[in-house]
Amino acid sequence: MSNELKAAGWTDISVPIREDLVHWPGDPPFHIERTSDMTHGDSHNFSMLHMGAHTGTHIDAPLHFINNGMSIDAIPLDILTGRARILEINSPETIDAADLAALAIKQGERLLFKTRNSTYAWHSSPFIEDYVHITVEAARYLVDRRVSMVGIDYLSIGGFQDDGIEVHRILLKAGIWIIEGLDLSAAAPGEYELVCLPLRILKSEGAPARAIIRPLQK
Repeated sequence: MSNELKAAGWTDISVPIREDLVHWPGDPPFHIERTSDMTHGDSHNFSMLHMGAHTGTHIDAPLHFINNGMSIDAIPLDILTGRARILEINSPETIDAADLAALAIKQGERLLFKTRNSTYAWHSSPFIEDYVHITVEAARYLVDRRVSMVGIDYLSIGGFQDDGIEVHRILLKAGIWIIEGLDLSAAAPGEYELVCLPLRILKSEGAPARAIIRPLQK
């Protein structure tokens, strides 16, 4: 991030994409290949990127789990830009409806969940199966509260096994867009201005994104 953005109070909460970045089991790992290299006498530097649409910090579009759902290029830009709230959840395993009920969640909110994932998960290349995620009941609670967007600090908003797919379907069917793979380790709970934009990939079910926040001016 540039010095100018840092001076303006912005913090980058997206994960740097690198060769050893952890990825979902079965997804392709990230790889960058320098196909032209000035140190080898070429006229310019040029790289080929090998990656999945859900690499690192990324957005899930409804099409990810809903056939004929909205694709990533159709996302309303105001969904991922504007006021957002970082909520710190101390539960060691899941975020359930009872955790959310104590947070006074309002209609239309953008919510970013900071969990124990932020303290260790991104520092390990092997995929961690027991990451903190929201439950089916919590997903339904968020739908009832009519939030506009949710984000979490690991590669999936739902669990690795059992209810992960159902959590996605509940949220995406209700029009709640999902940011996954956030790095919230340096972000304190509170109110922020969020800017998060995915790559505009036509007809894709998801896309990598860059996400930045800064505290709201009081």
